[in-house]
Amino acid sequence: MASVTKLGIPLQNMLNLNQELRLQQKLSPQQIQYIKLLQLPTLALEQRIQQELEKNPLLEEGGLDDLTSHPNEESDESNNEEEFDLEDLLPDIDDLYGYKARVEDQQQDREIPIVAAESMTDHLRNQKGYLSLDRRDTLIAEQIIGSIDEDGYLRREIASIVDDIAFNYREELSEKDVLRVLHHIQRLDPLGIAARSVQECLLIQLESIPEHTPGHEIATQVVSKLFSAFSRRHYDRIKDRLNIDDVALKSAIDLIQSCNPKPGEGVITLQENYVIPDFLIRKANGSFVIQLNAGNFPTLTISKSYREMIENMSSDKKFESAEAADSKTRQFLRSKIESAKWFIDAVEQRRKTMLSVMREIVSFQEAFFTYGEGHLRPLILKDIATRIGMDISTVSRVVNGKYVHCDFGVYELKYFFSEGVKTDAGITVSNKEVKSIITSMIEEEDKTDPLTDQVVTAKLKEQGYRIARRTVSKYRRQLEIPVARLRREIVLS
Repeated sequence: MASVTKLGIPLQNMLNLNQELRLQQKLSPQQIQYIKLLQLPTLALEQRIQQELEKNPLLEEGGLDDLTSHPNEESDESNNEEEFDLEDLLPDIDDLYGYKARVEDQQQDREIPIVAAESMTDHLRNQKGYLSLDRRDTLIAEQIIGSIDEDGYLRREIASIVDDIAFNYREELSEKDVLRVLHHIQRLDPLGIAARSVQECLLIQLESIPEHTPGHEIATQVVSKLFSAFSRRHYDRIKDRLNIDDVALKSAIDLIQSCNPKPGEGVITLQENYVIPDFLIRKANGSFVIQLNAGNFPTLTISKSYREMIENMSSDKKFESAEAADSKTRQFLRSKIESAKWFIDAVEQRRKTMLSVMREIVSFQEAFFTYGEGHLRPLILKDIATRIGMDISTVSRVVNGKYVHCDFGVYELKYFFSEGVKTDAGITVSNKEVKSIITSMIEEEDKTDPLTDQVVTAKLKEQGYRIARRTVSKYRRQLEIPVARLRREIVLS
């Protein structure tokens, strides 16, 4: 009979231990570092390299003359037999000085980085000083500015701003206090910033336009009283309610459309304003030359001065009696040297992977890089991954956020990947070609009678493209083109 514990649980069950053998795959620190570097675009990689140079004293920028062998390369073997074993500390030391991350020869000239523009938050804070606010109103203004979304709208409840200030600064405020300061913030540059709706944003901007401007009075009435009808393009209803004709309505709509419904886009950051291509492609002698853009990348190498210091330590007799100091020094130098080698390896591996992926994209889309838009072939990540023998996730990291400069402009690498659409001739073409045709159709449509998705589908079928209406609707949404009724305009004869 099995013994039982006080808890009523058989003792044999409590002592039941199981052993299990399980395979688990884990990434090494080197692999993690490589993956992180692989997904960085050119500008971010430059910053990452500078951070590593500042953090690791054994890693430094090298020059072209550093490619020669070190003058102290020949060493007395007897020195390596002393207690301070240089070979243990620095394996393969003969290769360290020439251990470099490769940089394209054509990219030696350094470019001066472009200074980023100020952020929207800084832009508003710089103007806040002109409002002559007291301490309490300054707290409110800071809370409002800090709560503005990226598109320039204030979506936080006024009551929440009051509660935050009361909790953080022990200031008792009313919602009227916040609304009073908000009124001033909304009149800063850009006009309409911190608006709580598109309607409020447009009204603020219309308010700043002189009243004698043609269409001003009707535009204000449309936005304040008939905004729902305006947003749905129910123009006949607006004309009936305001008792106006097409000429008056057209003047008002033109004035409304001159306003900016996205005030948050008024100040542009460096990342938004400039695209630094990661690849440079040109055609020479009938073949494509592919370069990795490395204009501001330094040549990385192991520090010459630290190497000399290590060699001096190995030959200095006084280190024989300082085992504790030797151990700490060797441990520090070993970790920094390994870190430097790993980083240089990761940068070099990134370069090879990036070029490998780009070569296959160019090879697959040769017609595009030769003739330009309209010659794109259907391509998915798996196609490139299979060709280069890598995982799809690796190709995805290379493609994401990277750009290429070719004879036809600058393109995001994602542009070259698309689904296929079959034609009546049995040829599979890129859906980007179909999207381009849809865009052209809508640009050329009669604005008083825009093309519906069903009509666009019929026109595509006339051109030989087998495509369903729901697919046309999906492509239109991806192109950020509104439905037909929202594209209708008033055109005066």
